Amino acid sequence: MNTPLPDVPEVRVVGLPQLTQGFDLVDRLDLAMHLKVHGPLAPRTGEELALVAEEISLRGRGGAGFPFGRKLRAVAAAAIRRGVRPVVVVNGSEGEPACRKDTVLLNRAPHLVLDGALLAAEALGARSLVVAVTRNSTELSMRTALAERGLRDRRGQTLRARVVRTPERMVSGEASAVIRAVDGGPALPAGRRVRAAESGVGGAPTLLSNAETFAQLAVAARIGPHRYRRTGTDTEPGTVMLTLSGAVARPMVLEVPTGVPLRYVLQLAGAPPQPQGVLTGGYHGNWIDSHAVDSAMVSRESLAAVGGSLGAGAILPIGPETCPLGEALRVAHWLAAETAGQCGPCKLGLPAAAGGLADVIGGGGPTSLEALREVVRAVRGRGACKHPDGSARFFTSTLSAFTDDLAAHVLHGGCGRETTGTLPLPGHQEAVESLPSGEKILIDWTLCQGHGLCADIVPELIRINPDGYPSVADAVVPTHLRDGAQRAVRRCPALAMRIERTEAAPGGEERSRRPELPIFGRRALGSGRR
Repeated sequence: MNTPLPDVPEVRVVGLPQLTQGFDLVDRLDLAMHLKVHGPLAPRTGEELALVAEEISLRGRGGAGFPFGRKLRAVAAAAIRRGVRPVVVVNGSEGEPACRKDTVLLNRAPHLVLDGALLAAEALGARSLVVAVTRNSTELSMRTALAERGLRDRRGQTLRARVVRTPERMVSGEASAVIRAVDGGPALPAGRRVRAAESGVGGAPTLLSNAETFAQLAVAARIGPHRYRRTGTDTEPGTVMLTLSGAVARPMVLEVPTGVPLRYVLQLAGAPPQPQGVLTGGYHGNWIDSHAVDSAMVSRESLAAVGGSLGAGAILPIGPETCPLGEALRVAHWLAAETAGQCGPCKLGLPAAAGGLADVIGGGGPTSLEALREVVRAVRGRGACKHPDGSARFFTSTLSAFTDDLAAHVLHGGCGRETTGTLPLPGHQEAVESLPSGEKILIDWTLCQGHGLCADIVPELIRINPDGYPSVADAVVPTHLRDGAQRAVRRCPALAMRIERTEAAPGGEERSRRPELPIFGRRALGSGRR
């Protein structure tokens, strides 16, 4: 049964903590506690900071793994050449259901992330600092952290700082999508690849990196590269943050030195002794089998050597009781729904690939398998952002990792196992009562493109009108439909939907009334588009 991960799951550490230091003392390190635990941090010049990053071989921890020192130098060079003060962006937009490590850092160690970002901002002479987040808890934590440091988004300040909220979508964390959101546009990939180091927020050179990356920079700058390199492997020193979920007894975020056996990490989380497979790097990552688990270590290099990937640090084993292709199909449908809808390979190719995998699982035979492979080949390398390529990687890895199951479905119509829903996806809580939530759905008609997906998700609240566009019930969303409404907002390909609180009643209390007739019954939806 699918159980979505909480915002802040259990946190554990192997060896001595670096990023998670102080977590055993308090739930959240405010500025005073942060300074007690980590101590003061001296500023660095741009050259000094780049050398620190290069000496510890620091790479981006958001999935791409680009060398941070090279990125820092590129932003500095562009700013000097153009005579423009740059912008620093902390990318905390964690829209993948299997990832929580950045959310943990932003919620529990916000000042460690800010330490690294402020080091970079001061070294570059940046004009502004922006923190992009996807969840209520992270937004509150980071706004509080900025206030604790006296940082505000006001004219006249040497460094303006603010928090920007992005939708909880897979594509919202892509670099160009974050930059568009910071500039006030939709959190969608730009459709053309422009280097943020040259032209990012407001057209200025922009240093955009993952929340964990900035936290690692702060640790290294504070303790020095030599001491930092004592932990982990020679080629990838330090620790990494992992999110472990799937078939585990204890979903958790784990700080672990590089070089620790992957098998040991899985045992800590209570994974099956012999998993059918382990998805490494999240839903844009690769599957490895149980034999590869025995030889793999936690590092980018070691996982790549056995066909896996570190990616954004998500590790998901599945047990022997579930159909691995069925689990992959659930993820495939989610990946298809996460499309930005801006290019054919993504908007058309990913749903076609998910449908092709469903045909294979349903016993479509060798013809359906070959058709699926053709679709995946057509998607790869042709998208406007990285989502189609990452999704194609997931499909290809699935077909390569579970050949016995694939043969059973293709040749015999099935493997005899049910799909238990082991891999976490955004889910719905069961309805408990029909009390009003105090929220309403609103649509930005300048963005809506009439995809109709929202009406499929919550037909009780939204139907498709004769013109092919959604018609929203003019009523407060009932509590039992609130999760569905939020899912419709998250899944809107055009990011045209939002949820807002209703006006407060006189006396300061939230107006609370039960939704009336505008809530649509399912029988009234026969003419709606599907």
